[in-house]
Amino acid sequence: MKKNITLPGDPLPFNSCFYIERPPVESDAHAELLKPGSLIRIKAPRHMGKSSLMLQLIHQAQIHEYSVVTIDFKLVDTQTFLSLNNFLRWFCMNVARQLSLASDLDDYWDEEIGSKVSASIYFESYLLEQIKSPLVLILNEVDYVFQYQQIAQDFLLLLRNWHEQAKQTPIWQKVRLVLFHSTEVYIPLNINQSPFNVGLSLKLPEFTVEQVTELARRYELDWCDSQAVKNLMYWVGGQPYLIHQALYDLYQQKISLPELLDNCTKGKYIYSGYLRNLLNILLQDAELSQAYNQVVNSPNSNINLSDNLVYKLDSLGLIKLSGYNYEPFCELYRLFFQKSLLIESNAIPWDKLKKENEKLQLLVNIDKLTQVANRKCFDETLEIEWERMTYIQEPLSLILADLDNFKFHNDTYGHQSGDNCLHKIAQAINSVIKNPDHLVARYGGEEFVLILPQVDAEAAIFIAEEIRETVKSLRIKIPELTKKNQLTNMISLTISLGIACIIPSGDFSLREFFEAADQAMYQAKKLGRDRTILSSKFKFGYDK
Repeated sequence: MKKNITLPGDPLPFNSCFYIERPPVESDAHAELLKPGSLIRIKAPRHMGKSSLMLQLIHQAQIHEYSVVTIDFKLVDTQTFLSLNNFLRWFCMNVARQLSLASDLDDYWDEEIGSKVSASIYFESYLLEQIKSPLVLILNEVDYVFQYQQIAQDFLLLLRNWHEQAKQTPIWQKVRLVLFHSTEVYIPLNINQSPFNVGLSLKLPEFTVEQVTELARRYELDWCDSQAVKNLMYWVGGQPYLIHQALYDLYQQKISLPELLDNCTKGKYIYSGYLRNLLNILLQDAELSQAYNQVVNSPNSNINLSDNLVYKLDSLGLIKLSGYNYEPFCELYRLFFQKSLLIESNAIPWDKLKKENEKLQLLVNIDKLTQVANRKCFDETLEIEWERMTYIQEPLSLILADLDNFKFHNDTYGHQSGDNCLHKIAQAINSVIKNPDHLVARYGGEEFVLILPQVDAEAAIFIAEEIRETVKSLRIKIPELTKKNQLTNMISLTISLGIACIIPSGDFSLREFFEAADQAMYQAKKLGRDRTILSSKFKFGYDK
């Protein structure tokens, strides 16, 4: 087996033998990067290889000893988007930090002249003056800004202004702007203001038969007969992630090609998690899922969809566009989503169906005693969130909580009192959770679990500590034992909590993740109870 083989879905290092060039994208981007004041726009749906191309461009910039700053808008806190002033200050400070410069932002910021002018002055009079080399400013996941319409309009106008300044002001010629995005701009922008109609526009295409054949050769698969490639591409097209995943598993001898092709007809095995992630995203938006249901079931590609829906489906990589015609990206998608999005015409309206389904889910997934989610709901949700966070590469936090010496309460006051106590504590824990995407569940006995998607370790610790203090404030009494196990005075019931946090990938399993949180909780017990312990192995977002 090759060493340092990159897992499918992870960005390929610049020197990876598995990186397949798609001419003329790379050569055009490299050439444009050398031009003073250039602006490059790179568009592709998710999992088409944007991150790998970004690493190629960063390497080229480093060869020429350019300064490189990468801003990933996926990592921006929601509160940063409260105002344009907040957003631009955050942006400027992050650029300064990556250039290893003191921010000194307040020396150049004047709210009376506006944040856009202040940001421009900060770049021109400070940042660009401090560096001697050209600056490659890579803006990744620009789509995340689009949902904040006014900020997006002002920010894109500012970027265009910087690009145009380079035509007349030498210091702005240092800047090379590189924008990565998954979809078209569907916010209302003046065509003369948006940077998305200037500079070099590149779109990452899908792999060709020749490129897939070459990639198979690099995976040491003897596919001299192109029919094997054509059979694979019949199902997955030239989608780079799906191709890489198939070749990786074939190389590892986890599956044979006939087995893989057979499983494609069932949407199972190596693609099941990936497809369920896409399905989960669609089902969160009834209008979007109905639109794609039309696409996969239409006998022709002439379907009337709004621009907004088309752009969303395109950014997910679910469709191929040809003018105003739309079709599923590949046969695998058509077959899987035809089954998964099956909604009979003239059936129960979607909103009514959703409400009835929610009622049914309550009966199946709620713990009768505590009225929070039950073990079944927890197990299913954890698997879904693990796959979803793997897909969007966001942190997932898990909190395991166990009541301390709860047996003594039952022994003293009886099981009916114990049941009432469990209900009270479950509701107290639930009151701490404000985000509807977060789940509180009873795991069993006096043990509770919390699933916190898109929450890093530091935020999870804050939540766990609030739960710990909330439970203690209930002042539920239990007898205290001496070292000789003799009952003495009464004390308040407490809770011990263990936390694990990770951005899921192929490096660790869901079971390892759960066990890490479980071990952290038992460590809290061993250290004296009534405390929160973070796993030493899974602690993403905690740098203390």
